[in-house]
Amino acid sequence: MTVSYTLKVAEARFGGFSGLLLRWRGSIYKLLYKEFLLFIALYALLSVTYRLLLTQEQKHVYAQVARYCNRSADLIPLSFVLGFYVTMVVNRWWAQYTSIPLPDQLMCVISATVHGVDQRGRLLRRTLIRYANLASVLVLRSVSTRVLKRFPTMEHVVDAGFMSQEERKKFESLKSDFNKYWIPCVWFTNLAAQARRDGRIRDDIALCLLLEELNKYRAKCSMLFHYDWISIPLVYTQVVTIAVYSFFALSLVGRQFVEPVAGAAKPREPLEPGQAVGDLDMYVPLTTLLQFFFYAGWLKVAEQIINPFGEDDDDFETNQLIDRNLQVSLLSVDDMYQNLPPAEKDAYWDEDSAQPPYTVATVAESLRPSFLGSTFNLRMSDDPEQSLQVEASPGPARPVTAQTPLLGRFLGVGAPSPAISLRNFGRIRAPRTPHLLRFRAEEGGDVEAADRIEEEASGSGDETQEP
Repeated sequence: MTVSYTLKVAEARFGGFSGLLLRWRGSIYKLLYKEFLLFIALYALLSVTYRLLLTQEQKHVYAQVARYCNRSADLIPLSFVLGFYVTMVVNRWWAQYTSIPLPDQLMCVISATVHGVDQRGRLLRRTLIRYANLASVLVLRSVSTRVLKRFPTMEHVVDAGFMSQEERKKFESLKSDFNKYWIPCVWFTNLAAQARRDGRIRDDIALCLLLEELNKYRAKCSMLFHYDWISIPLVYTQVVTIAVYSFFALSLVGRQFVEPVAGAAKPREPLEPGQAVGDLDMYVPLTTLLQFFFYAGWLKVAEQIINPFGEDDDDFETNQLIDRNLQVSLLSVDDMYQNLPPAEKDAYWDEDSAQPPYTVATVAESLRPSFLGSTFNLRMSDDPEQSLQVEASPGPARPVTAQTPLLGRFLGVGAPSPAISLRNFGRIRAPRTPHLLRFRAEEGGDVEAADRIEEEASGSGDETQEP
């Protein structure tokens, strides 16, 4: 069952996440404790071997190997490789959840478009929604171990009421080398077309809406199947796993305490002038154990959610989803069909504005002003000239002269913006409008007038560029 702790973190408070650290079910401790104990045992074995069983010459060789392993471990880009992989796995995990088919939209459309309070109308609505639920059961049997254990054979699907014996014979008589979860969807479309011919669906627009919702439902079934078929490339999973295991294999040797190099003082010995300090002899490598806990735990997170249709603590509750979907959809198309409460005037019928009451615990929220937009309280300039309205008339491109309020106070009212003036300095060219006029004149206008305009524009451009 999925571990839910949403209520525990509904409010941010001091030590809000601390209470979650003591949980066992669904925790990182439950996932990692075996690997963690193995790492501690191997580290302790190497430490005892070095301290008690090796000769002085062997210790010297082991110290060289340990320093080499410690330097080599830092060359593995573990944070980058592992972080990118876990991010991709988490995105895939949520995408798989959103691909689980839910019949909520489809059942509302069936209830609204398939009419008839008689036995035939009721049979059509219940059969249509049962076919939709059957398609989801068939695809979930293909991807979820929990659902497969619940319905190991098609006989179990028949006994559960999702399929009749005649439907099972039809299903098994269709030979295909591929998964046949789509067959109930085809039954759905044929039955909907028959209902349209019989007048149970009153127009083609309603039939089109019904089939559109079915296609959305079938697309989710197909996407769920393809997520199970197309996994994250195996080579990437292998690279990440080898990187993590290699890092901690090197850490087992490289993080051991070894005797300091020649010239360094041993722990608990007085220092000579200019003498280096040796490493502290930590019998329990706390930082190394924390590093193992973080990185190996990160890998375990990816291992748990890369396939959320298993039987881990945080895997999807697919069996409960099947139960919920069947119960809710049958209620919607059968018991709730044309079973409406009487239409009455609401409590705010005679009031200009509706204001629901608050309780004593929430009345303070009603005193807060409504949000009207981020610029609602923006303080505008007091200068009335900034609020004058002007009309923008289309014309030839001209050098833009902008005025900034801050520089206007020091340099005068008409001081141009230095950014715009520097950008346009020495770049003033004649407008391109006369060229357009010449083009139009050549098509059938006054050619001489167009040439005269071009000469005047060229002359004004030359005068502008002179210093």
